Amino acid sequence: MAYTVGQVAKAGRVTVRTLHHYDEIGLLSPSGRTAAGYRRYDDADLERLQLIRYYRELGFPLDEIAAILDDPAADPAAHLRRQRELLTGRIGKLQEMVAAIELAMEARRMGVQLTPEERFEVFGDFDPDAHAEEAEQRWGDTDAYRESNRRVAGYSKEDWLRHKAENEDWARRLTAVLASGAPADSPEAMALAEEHRQIIVRWFYDCSYEMHTGLADMYLADPRFTEYYEKIAPGLAAYLSEAIHANAISRA
Repeated sequence: MAYTVGQVAKAGRVTVRTLHHYDEIGLLSPSGRTAAGYRRYDDADLERLQLIRYYRELGFPLDEIAAILDDPAADPAAHLRRQRELLTGRIGKLQEMVAAIELAMEARRMGVQLTPEERFEVFGDFDPDAHAEEAEQRWGDTDAYRESNRRVAGYSKEDWLRHKAENEDWARRLTAVLASGAPADSPEAMALAEEHRQIIVRWFYDCSYEMHTGLADMYLADPRFTEYYEKIAPGLAAYLSEAIHANAISRA
């Protein structure tokens, strides 16, 4: 098949001027010309244009694209593997950017007045308001939720760092109890479950035992919560959930 420059421009979603430029710099020259000198492209030219567009979308300059495509050691399968690797890397970066933007949006909604650098220092990759988001869905009309919003709006960077240190110390001790083999309904585990509830009470809202067990259920039902605790220690999400339930039962 032979294609005109206009047909190739339409199929490749580029302009005719772009194709002329690619021809001038030797990046994509048509495989043939008519007797009148008009460009004619074939299927191989279209495949090369597709590769050029892929690499352009990944941010490669034209000279580097030419070097990649003209590498005699590279075959079509190698180009596809390279594109997959590059796209996978870009997807990862974009996901990180989306997470950071969502954190900033939620922090602004909750009134967390921190700079981006301070938010990263305090929260890292964890969204500190994920609990509040879930709480809004369940208890958005309650005094407890309104109290959480009021408190959070007034927290400074130093307040958040103190909360972070307190939470990390609690997590280290809970992990140690888990590692010791103590069951989730042991006095040590239930004491740390109660401490977890008290941390919420001190920093966010008056967390009743009913609300606390609701959070415990979310730690297993919502992959975001499960992943957070599993990153601390494998099995910690289920262990904490069971300990919270056991603690609530013992306090009834």
